[in-house]
Amino acid sequence: MPSDVIRILSDLHYGDRGSRLRSWPTLRPLFEGAAALVLNGDTLDTRPSRVPGAASALRAEMEEFFRRSAPPTTFLTGNHDPDLSSHHTLDLAGGQVFVTHGDILFEDLVPWSQDAPLVRRLIAEQLAALAPGARGALEPRLAVFRRVAAAIPQRHQAERNGLKYAAGFLADTVWPPARILRVLRAWRQAPGLAAALTRRHRPLARFALIGHIHRPGCWRLPNGVVVLNTGSFCPPLGAALIDVRPTRLTLRAVVRRRGEFRPGAVLAEFPLGPAA
Repeated sequence: MPSDVIRILSDLHYGDRGSRLRSWPTLRPLFEGAAALVLNGDTLDTRPSRVPGAASALRAEMEEFFRRSAPPTTFLTGNHDPDLSSHHTLDLAGGQVFVTHGDILFEDLVPWSQDAPLVRRLIAEQLAALAPGARGALEPRLAVFRRVAAAIPQRHQAERNGLKYAAGFLADTVWPPARILRVLRAWRQAPGLAAALTRRHRPLARFALIGHIHRPGCWRLPNGVVVLNTGSFCPPLGAALIDVRPTRLTLRAVVRRRGEFRPGAVLAEFPLGPAA
């Protein structure tokens, strides 16, 4: 019987030394049983790099692998790969499921990053330049966020030396310690922001599927939206996947066994009604 599973992953961060994904073929067990894949942003980093040609080489490697070895795949953009495709959102199950990377929840893309003040200013300037009626619309806002993200060069993500990478990661993410508080604040705020965004722009959707904050989980919000996050292939919290079938939606852990990534335990499951 043909599969009816649409499988969703995010935040693979291929090419980043911090990612557990070091080789595309190690993903193959995650493709088994899926009729189609959705990669919901930050698949790799396409932004300007200090290493000439590195981003384009990684992109070519990715495209070749998915062309030859994966089910039909929809690539959604994230803040690290803002030009990877023209798709920023996806609606599934007759509009019951809304998928987007999640960086649009924050007016500075990544609230804990060194670049947050610059990003906040650039986004505010570009939103102010839009026609008043477009500033609150989803697609024009996403276009602004993608243009700004594309203008922010890679930092530690482009570093190949292990020690320099570790120092850059700490400088970009952990130091000063107040950055950790910003991460925790983003974790706390993201589910509510995602539910509000979904109600505003997809009022009939019951589920919002995001990544971005690298915290896998599931939250039922008071406005009726269930928010699910697929985590990240970067430590410390790990990744999850979401299967969308005609009659149910399933959140599962992603585990690594014998060097390969595989579907793990079911973390949450919800019924889906007939497609609208």
